[in-house]
Amino acid sequence: MQTLLNRRELALDVLVPGDPDRLEAPVRWAHSSDLPDPTPFLGAGQVLLTTGTQFDGASDAFATEYVARLVAAGVVGLGFGTEVIRAGTPEPLVAACGAHGLPLFEVPYRTPFIAIARLVADLVAEDTYARQAWALAAQRAISLAALRPDGLSAILAELSQQLGAWVGLIDAGGALDREFPPGGLGASVAGSGASGSVPFSRDAPPEPAPDAAPGAAADPLDAVLAAARDLLRRGRRASRSVDAGEPVTLQTLGSGGSLRGVLAIGDSPELDDAGREVVTAVLALAGLALEQHRDLDRARGHLRSGLVRSILAGDLDLAAQVAAEMWGPLPAAPVRVAVVEAAAEHADRLAERLELRADARGGRLFFGRIADGFTVLVEDADATDLAADLAAEFDAAIGLSDPVGYDRIAPAHEQALRAHERAVEAGPGTIVRFEEVSRQGVLAFLARTDARAVALATLDPLVAHDAANGTALVPTVRTWLACGGQFDRAAQELGVHRHTVRARIALAERLLGRDLSGFHAKADLWAALLAVD
Repeated sequence: MQTLLNRRELALDVLVPGDPDRLEAPVRWAHSSDLPDPTPFLGAGQVLLTTGTQFDGASDAFATEYVARLVAAGVVGLGFGTEVIRAGTPEPLVAACGAHGLPLFEVPYRTPFIAIARLVADLVAEDTYARQAWALAAQRAISLAALRPDGLSAILAELSQQLGAWVGLIDAGGALDREFPPGGLGASVAGSGASGSVPFSRDAPPEPAPDAAPGAAADPLDAVLAAARDLLRRGRRASRSVDAGEPVTLQTLGSGGSLRGVLAIGDSPELDDAGREVVTAVLALAGLALEQHRDLDRARGHLRSGLVRSILAGDLDLAAQVAAEMWGPLPAAPVRVAVVEAAAEHADRLAERLELRADARGGRLFFGRIADGFTVLVEDADATDLAADLAAEFDAAIGLSDPVGYDRIAPAHEQALRAHERAVEAGPGTIVRFEEVSRQGVLAFLARTDARAVALATLDPLVAHDAANGTALVPTVRTWLACGGQFDRAAQELGVHRHTVRARIALAERLLGRDLSGFHAKADLWAALLAVD
């Protein structure tokens, strides 16, 4: 607006400077009208030109209402043409513009309205051309950045520089993968004075950001990561604007059902139509780079799996040498073997999370995908935290071996497999350590395989008798066996007389057709009870 007022050839006389925001606002068009209410034909960012016929005989209140309607419609300036209908600008109109902060200027008789409209059109065209030229230059710079060794980082760094804003890449697991400038979001928020950005996406409509919870975290990055994780959980292409102290725009990367991450962009005045074209180009390049990384990650995953199989087969030296060249040293003994299995739709994200954790831990974790799950070698000190994190985030069923040296890796893998079977039976998100299984003994393990049907048939006479007669033969037999076949201890546990226990055991022997005085019979009956439990 100020540029228009400063043009000497128009000889405009400023009567009311108006609010600084309106003076700095871009003028989108100049429209002339003498209607009492021209707002149905106006848009935001326009300048209205009038000769003032609507003010003939009008009251002061009309001028106030007239200006209020213009301000509500987003008009950024009002030009009054003098010496056409009347000489000078009505004082009520000057007062109303002053009260509402609307810039008001007089247009002399020698300056036709068409000259103002033509100048505005030229300025808009110049600005549009300049923005298009900027967009082309920015896209060219970003394309050249993509050719650098770490193309993805170079692309994002160039985008940050072109927009003058913080740019972050959030990986498929919801963690901040990289940002430019480093730590720039917090610094940007502290000095933010920009008006805000506009969500962008050609393929997915922006979604409203969830309301901020009272007492939100002080770190603005937390709000960005929380919103990004919500988009990733939904699994479809979308964009969102989130308030992190400054507006931050989020856009998913990848195709629906196979999202590769989220691009986050801080507040920038460059995010107009031209800026959004630049961002769209970055989305395409970043998505391509991530897909290429995915293919590379898949090849690396096959190599990891082959090395884990070599370790389990006892060929440790070769596996350790290859692993050291690719990722660093293997975890230091003692290690635990973990067998981790999650739902199929989480498998790729689980692999990415293990890869990120392995990179962050610097050799304290190694893994490979075997069959439908992952076999993980992890240092004993990290095993509990790793299992808890994976179970919570991916609802993974996890079996953990005892801590062992590398000479016992194969037996430890068997332990992890047995513990994993128990975890699968218990349901998603369950962690079972092998020591929990071994504490129950060999009979407990044997009883849980295919013995349940046999056990039910074995115990059926006792169960049927209890159901028909209201007796307690099954709990009595269980307690008696748990007490080592001692009648006095069992009686104390059950709170009955020892002769009652003797009578019940004798009845159980008759119903089962077995003599329970021998060890073999006791062990067989105990295994049956474990199987049905």
